[in-house]
Amino acid sequence: MVLLMAVLLSAAPDAGTALRLRATGDVMLGTEEPSGFLPPDDGAHMLEGVKATMADADLTFVNLEGPLCDSGASSKCKHPGNTCYAFRCPTRYGRYLVEAGVDLASTANNHSGDFGEACRRETEKTLDGLGIGWSGPPGSIAHVERNGLKVALVAFHTSASCNDVNNLPAAQALVKQARGSADLVVVSFHGGGEGTGATHVVEGPETFLGENRGDLRTFTHGVIDAGADLVLGHGPHVVRGLERYQGHLIAYSMGNFATWGRFNLAGLQAVGVILEVELARDGTFLRGKLLPTRQLDKGVPSLDPKGQVIETMRALTRADFPKSGLAIADDGVISVVP
Repeated sequence: MVLLMAVLLSAAPDAGTALRLRATGDVMLGTEEPSGFLPPDDGAHMLEGVKATMADADLTFVNLEGPLCDSGASSKCKHPGNTCYAFRCPTRYGRYLVEAGVDLASTANNHSGDFGEACRRETEKTLDGLGIGWSGPPGSIAHVERNGLKVALVAFHTSASCNDVNNLPAAQALVKQARGSADLVVVSFHGGGEGTGATHVVEGPETFLGENRGDLRTFTHGVIDAGADLVLGHGPHVVRGLERYQGHLIAYSMGNFATWGRFNLAGLQAVGVILEVELARDGTFLRGKLLPTRQLDKGVPSLDPKGQVIETMRALTRADFPKSGLAIADDGVISVVP
């Protein structure tokens, strides 16, 4: 317990580190529709217990699971009385992301278009106004500068409405384009099956509710071959294992992180991770940390001193990627081993 609590505190990067990034999975801070799904105090305290940890990095990334907008209409929920999930988070909630140090956001997921194209554009305008770089729509690349390095983010989803996981040649071309103007390239993807039965990364394509959710091993290796330095996955609503490929880290899912009111938070769906990654100047993965989180009440993220997610991700990493040369210690430290 003492070792884990020490890891949750701020720590200086080791020598040789050019960039220290922290990343989380799905973030949906509340939705105005249907009514009754905004958090207490208009969300002011939603990220209180984790924002200092999120912000303690050179760059902080989140997957924005749904749009930030105050307008638009949804055609998603056409049949009253049926369970349907369409999210629209008020633009005023964007300030909570800024307070948590968020620099980069993926808008490539199955909820980004819940309220139409006008809402997508309002989301992008809102993020621009907040100074948060975003990627999601076809051809979009985010650019930021840190520590004298130009960093690009390219975010993908398993749909042609976004940069598409299932179109590998186009994905590789976009990563090569990003590499042409950046020192480091981060790829994010929203893919894979969903729920407690989807913790393993299978060989070949995954399907969920009849949809092609990506051949994720092929996609992640392909974008690294094209020039990506780090790959961050989300979408299954549970954590998955880690892989090291050609010296670069792949996180296949960081789990649910801050998902108020509308998500199933039973079992593993309640836990997630703030993933810390240290990269060398050439993009090589040096070391990292799993900073465990757990959602309380209806979806308030908190640091988890019990660290359940560490053993879960260690077991999944060993099972799915036994030869990737990664070790995860009891305190969550990720190291490279022969």
